[in-house]
Amino acid sequence: MSFMDFLTMLDDFAWGVPMLCLIVGGGLLLTIRLRGLQFRKLGLALKYMWKNEESGHGEVSSFAALCTALSATVGTGNIVGVATAMSVGGPGALFWMLIAACVGMATKYSEGLLAIKYREVDEDGHALGGPFYYIEKGMGKKWKFLAVLFAIFGMLVGIMGIGTITQVNGIANAVQNVVDPDQTHIALTIGENSYTWAVVVTAVVVAVLVALVVIGGIKRISKVAEVIVPFMIVIYFVCALGILVFNASAIPAAIVSVVRGAFGLDAVGGGILGAMFVAMQKGVARGVFSNEAGLGSAPIAAAAAQTNECVRQGLVTMTGTFIDTIVVCTMTGLSILVTGSLGIEGLEGASITARAFGVGLPWSEQVGSVVLAVCLAFFAFTTILGWDYYSERCLEYLVGYKKGILTAYRWGYILAVFIGPFLTLAAVWTIADIVNGLMAIPNMIALITLSGVVVKETKSYFERLGKGEVKE
Repeated sequence: MSFMDFLTMLDDFAWGVPMLCLIVGGGLLLTIRLRGLQFRKLGLALKYMWKNEESGHGEVSSFAALCTALSATVGTGNIVGVATAMSVGGPGALFWMLIAACVGMATKYSEGLLAIKYREVDEDGHALGGPFYYIEKGMGKKWKFLAVLFAIFGMLVGIMGIGTITQVNGIANAVQNVVDPDQTHIALTIGENSYTWAVVVTAVVVAVLVALVVIGGIKRISKVAEVIVPFMIVIYFVCALGILVFNASAIPAAIVSVVRGAFGLDAVGGGILGAMFVAMQKGVARGVFSNEAGLGSAPIAAAAAQTNECVRQGLVTMTGTFIDTIVVCTMTGLSILVTGSLGIEGLEGASITARAFGVGLPWSEQVGSVVLAVCLAFFAFTTILGWDYYSERCLEYLVGYKKGILTAYRWGYILAVFIGPFLTLAAVWTIADIVNGLMAIPNMIALITLSGVVVKETKSYFERLGKGEVKE
């Protein structure tokens, strides 16, 4: 067995059926124990999202913490991941993506709640929390090894790929496809690979922009995220909505194809169960990968929120899954279907969504590609910022608040962003994918173990809210 075969086997495990069952099953358990809170209290959660708590302890507002989390989750997965899932699993993959998001909202709620309950805030207001603290403090010291494993996985995810290499690669490819699609302007050659000026300039510009933001820490990252994240989501939503409006007559057929595909009804003979399983697996996997419910990343940002009520922040945190998957991913999937962009030979990944944006609105296909490239660049850039914060907090948990080490890591992260477009090693991406998935194991163990705490805190908060002891 070769090294790549071994990595592929680990990757299949990390994102395989057992892992997805753990994540979705855990979300379903939390949904039952919380009596469908994510549906009953969604309106209140959306209200809290815009209304920050007065006199709360923490580093940034609840909205800024949410935007920081969204900056990492609303990324290339919303554009490329949806198209990839539907290419392999058919239109039905979108249905299962939404199902995963529905139970994932309960998971995200629990993550946000526990992040605040077990976080640590020092005298200077510096907050640190997330799975490593609710594992150690909630489950007990004997489980600290799980907290350490989570922190190691989280740090590696940030600097090795998901947070840096894959994202800046996406930006570079998007710019190249617009500026120099024929790759005629070669700037340098490394080994057998040649790189255009578009890629080189993109690497430099993105690295500089990332440096200007991340050197300022969580407060600067959150301020940038507060501006960019709502802007990019609104722009993308408006474009996708425009596609649906101009192709409204095709929407009913698209919805029918999603439902039929979800249950394998378009398969022939005995292939129904097989088709249903593929749609379910690809949809759930891409859904989890996109909104990160259960992976334990979002509660790291939630722990910095200025709040005294853990339930309130839990509600705000769960809106991230609603926005990321139920809104953005649904718009992407329907846009692809109503424009007939699925199943065209030669198109895959971002090219599928690019065609939908190109032909779905009354503009030239090139203009549509440019708009999508801009959206993709914003999505990927904010993901880079969000994962820098996540991975730094994981490192801080491991070594303590040592400014020199954290600063060195920060510069290493910036360097990884710069060299990202020039790395083509599949092994690097696969390793990053593996550790990203493995983050879920200690986190989901903690969420299931501490589900009683989540239920107790939830009941207490809403009882106090009903008596007027806390403000909405």
